[in-house]
Amino acid sequence: MEPESGITPRNPSQLCWVNLSRTLILAYQSLGVVYGDLSTSPLYVYTSTFVGKLQTHRNEDAIFGAFSLIFWTLTLLPLLKYVFILLSADDNGEGGTFALYSLLCRHAKFSLLPNQQAADEELSAYKYGPSAAVATPSPLKRFLEKHKKLRTALLLIVLFGACMVIGDGVLTPAISVLSAVSGLEVTENKLTKGELLLLACVILVGLFALQHFGTHRVAFMFAPIVIIWLISIFSIGVYNTIHWNPSIIRAISPYYIIKFFSETGKDGWISLGGILLSITGTEAMFADLGHFTASSIRLAFAVVIYPCLVVQYMGQAAFLSKHLDSISHSFYDSIPGPVFWPVFVIATLAAIVGSQAVITATFSIVKQCHALGCFPRVKVVHTSKHIYGQIYIPEINWILMILTLAIAIGFQDTTLIGNAYGVACMTVMFVTTFLMALVIVFVWRKSVLVAAAFLLFFWIIEGVYLSAALMKVPQGGWVPIALSCIFMIVMFVWHYGTRKKYNYDLHNKVSLKWLLGLGPSLGIVRVPGIGLIYSELATGVPAIFSHFVTNLPAFHQVLVFVCVKSVPVPYVSPEERFLIGRVCPRPYRMYRCIVRYGYKDIQRDDGDFENQLIQSIAEFIQMEAVEPQFSSSETSSLDGRMAVISTRTVQSTANLVVSEVEEFDLSIQSSKSSTLQSLRSAYESENPQVRRRQVRFQLPPNPGMDPAVRDELVDLFQAKDAGVAYIMGHSYVKARRSSSFLKKLVIDFGYSFLRKNCRGPSVALNIPHISLIEVGMIYYV
Repeated sequence: MEPESGITPRNPSQLCWVNLSRTLILAYQSLGVVYGDLSTSPLYVYTSTFVGKLQTHRNEDAIFGAFSLIFWTLTLLPLLKYVFILLSADDNGEGGTFALYSLLCRHAKFSLLPNQQAADEELSAYKYGPSAAVATPSPLKRFLEKHKKLRTALLLIVLFGACMVIGDGVLTPAISVLSAVSGLEVTENKLTKGELLLLACVILVGLFALQHFGTHRVAFMFAPIVIIWLISIFSIGVYNTIHWNPSIIRAISPYYIIKFFSETGKDGWISLGGILLSITGTEAMFADLGHFTASSIRLAFAVVIYPCLVVQYMGQAAFLSKHLDSISHSFYDSIPGPVFWPVFVIATLAAIVGSQAVITATFSIVKQCHALGCFPRVKVVHTSKHIYGQIYIPEINWILMILTLAIAIGFQDTTLIGNAYGVACMTVMFVTTFLMALVIVFVWRKSVLVAAAFLLFFWIIEGVYLSAALMKVPQGGWVPIALSCIFMIVMFVWHYGTRKKYNYDLHNKVSLKWLLGLGPSLGIVRVPGIGLIYSELATGVPAIFSHFVTNLPAFHQVLVFVCVKSVPVPYVSPEERFLIGRVCPRPYRMYRCIVRYGYKDIQRDDGDFENQLIQSIAEFIQMEAVEPQFSSSETSSLDGRMAVISTRTVQSTANLVVSEVEEFDLSIQSSKSSTLQSLRSAYESENPQVRRRQVRFQLPPNPGMDPAVRDELVDLFQAKDAGVAYIMGHSYVKARRSSSFLKKLVIDFGYSFLRKNCRGPSVALNIPHISLIEVGMIYYV
């Protein structure tokens, strides 16, 4: 029988065709998002190379040498390093600096936050790639795991690389747009510097205003522009090569590089700061991997981008070898007269697209930093229903816009911005090469010699470029270093404060003897309802609980300690998200729920969290009765074995009847207090977007069920019907009086300032404030 429409084809050839068509569509989209920056570099590379003392070496041999350098740079770094090696080091399809760090943290104990659990290692995404085989720990691994200072240094290196990517997000739009509009300087009716700058600023504001539409829409809108741009530069490159100097093709030989340096010496070495601009935007291939696939990015680069760029640089060099005076406006002067204006328009549009690649990468980096506890809480908007991982961060978008405008207005010169851009680009590549070498050893389980060969080969190449770029620190190169230092201080202060707060909670947990001594009533009145006590602790009972119990005479009938935590994997499937366990023996009605998210997961407010949680606990209670390893005796530990509960299996269980109830019915049933009824009704009428799907749980007659289990389930469902309260700590973190001045400065000023000015935890966790109870607490760390 033929498969019906809408059913996935099972024929291997049909599946192959589906995969191919998907790869082609993603490759098409990647042109608009990933390669816009890389493909617009011909606008400014030769201009930025032949500045300073190299102007005295303007001759045909120097032009041939510059092209040869560009060709081999494009071949060795983007093609060999990124396309053939780095794209294979993905983390479940994700790329970027933090993806490499995440892989390292999973395969070696490099993480500084002590909230890892053995259960996290059972996640399906945890063991990924060729490292599945268990091997004996290497001496290098043991050495790095043993020394905390080395792990801190590794984190600092990763943060520095991430900050340089953010610096790229500031510099790319400025240099791309200014370079594009500079074409108006070579026309008959020349625009003044001020008019060009105003036009560039208007374009930049428009670009950042577009971001809230999301990567998916922007990609489909921008991809045709990049394709037209690539066809244009390829055609112009072919025309210039044939028309002006076909012998330029000989410059592919590395001989011309040797000749270039023998003639130019130190001046040629310094000019490498301009040559390296030909590969700016390469990091976006890896950082934006999660938006596409490795095969689609490889296909787009190898088949389209690489040939077009090589031919364009070749054509531009052929033109310049016969027109040495045109170097200051090399790209626009090399355009044949009849097609100047169409190419100018498409160049301007392509420059806007080029900026998109790094802005998208910046959003991804910031989201990953936040998930790993290295960035303050920000609003993350998921912009595509179909493609997971495409996000927009409003606060970061507007900060980037302000900084980009400041760079454009402050410098007004693409050469100076190019100096800054070169420093940022090569630093990111340098860091990525180092992390990749560690991945080769610890994740791929290759020989240290293989990793050393990889590291030395690429570090020698990148080191030469980086040293040339650093020579230009006084002429604009200081900008990305200054920006990175600011962002890095913010990240490290946040991570340090978060770690100290977590350690305080860890060392001030409520003792089991104290809880058991209070008895099942906890020594207070247990009132109807469920209390969800939020804590960052994955084990034990937080100090906030004893603080609450000693200050209030009543507590809820059912208590659930909820920990929402990030694990070092990109995504956690819904089936593995909930980890349920029991705290204290059964009569206490106290449970623990750990909600796990990956560093690329979006915590959506789907209004169904309470119902999923109750279902998961009900499943755990039933599972515990039939599976002895989960049973909790009176002498059980405070935190026994926890079970992964899939909400999908819960809904299929025969021991539970789940029915939806009309919202207006439940609003009356949810509370016996008329005051609370009227408050909730008023709140829901003012905030219709927060009205949630209401679910009623019932137990069908089942004579075979253990009476103790039935009583516990009945108590759970009655408590749910009585209402759910969310209890959080409103914490103030302060340094101890005995702390050093630096620690007081970091905690009392830096960390406190960031906590006050970022989004609150209740907002980040989508907790309805009508049900929120906050308990004030001071942490002396």
